[in-house]
Amino acid sequence: MNRCIVLNGDYSFLNTISWRRALCLLMKGKAEALKYADRVVHCADGSEIKIPLVMRLIKVIRLIYKNRVPYTKRNIMVRDNHICCYCGGTEHLTIDHVIPESRGGKTSFENCVTACFPCNNKKNNRTPREANMFLNKKPHAPTISEFFMLKMKNLGLDKFLKELGVY
Repeated sequence: MNRCIVLNGDYSFLNTISWRRALCLLMKGKAEALKYADRVVHCADGSEIKIPLVMRLIKVIRLIYKNRVPYTKRNIMVRDNHICCYCGGTEHLTIDHVIPESRGGKTSFENCVTACFPCNNKKNNRTPREANMFLNKKPHAPTISEFFMLKMKNLGLDKFLKELGVY
């Protein structure tokens, strides 16, 4: 694992960072490690440093949350759990507009879903009803908390947060 979970001073989830950035925060005294990974870094003087897996910032950072999750292709994939919304496949995924852009469909969470390449080609420039295809779930805009939980689950980090009693 190349990522480290960063918790705020009050143990609320903040983000994931690279192990290099995590070591910098530890060395500067801005964070404390709560759990270590199995990996170590070998220093030039022959010493070894454990890589943190979960760390907590010493001070509480006040966050100003956005009121919504930004629309990106990556966020659509996270929302849909990297699974095609038509057939349930996981190979060659892309983004599909439920109502095609050529027919006035918007590029938004409510109109875009994850689709595999064959399903996207089969649907082509039609609505799902016209293509005789059905969505497994209705597209929606995720909330901030729902999105973070989905992201942690997709990264496989939810079990570590559950062990700490944070998640």
